Amino acid sequence: GAGITQLLLKLEPGGQGNVQTGPDEWFLYLVSGSGSLDGEALATGSYAWIPPDQSFSFDATSPGTSLLIFRKTYEPLDGHPPGLRLTGHPDAICAVPFLSDPHARLQTLLPDHPSADMAVNLFTYDPGATLPFVETHVMEHGMLFLEGGGVYRLGDDWHPVGAGDAIWMGPFCPQWCCAFGPGPAEYLIYKD
Repeated sequence: GAGITQLLLKLEPGGQGNVQTGPDEWFLYLVSGSGSLDGEALATGSYAWIPPDQSFSFDATSPGTSLLIFRKTYEPLDGHPPGLRLTGHPDAICAVPFLSDPHARLQTLLPDHPSADMAVNLFTYDPGATLPFVETHVMEHGMLFLEGGGVYRLGDDWHPVGAGDAIWMGPFCPQWCCAFGPGPAEYLIYKD
């Protein structure tokens, strides 16, 4: 089964959550609307990583606020304590061509360091762009399509996907994606 919890919360103005992370690390992504995290204003696309043993409060400040959460038990690596809480926005991160393909771009939202104990990336495909091969990974993935459409292969099954669709992939599940439609396809992907 899944080692992560993936939630999509829909909040109206004034909707609030007060959380004690306990042994878990949390990743928050503002899919739509606006809000504040412990008083820090967040707009659509803003994200935050919160380490274990912390508390935080999120307040929705506009109608139609949707918040994606990836949550998992933090697994420390000797010599690497949990990192500090961070917030950001993809607009501040360069989109890098994936394996030199300018039509498939990757943005790494969290530092590539063991103190985060998770990776969350934003993947954008132009219409017709694909993963260059079928991938298989040792870790599970959680994913939410944010815009556009395409087809996603999981094992031997092919699934039409579009904005709002969520996928969980177990370890070693063969996967592949192709974007189609009038505009780019984009998804947020978690991996351990």
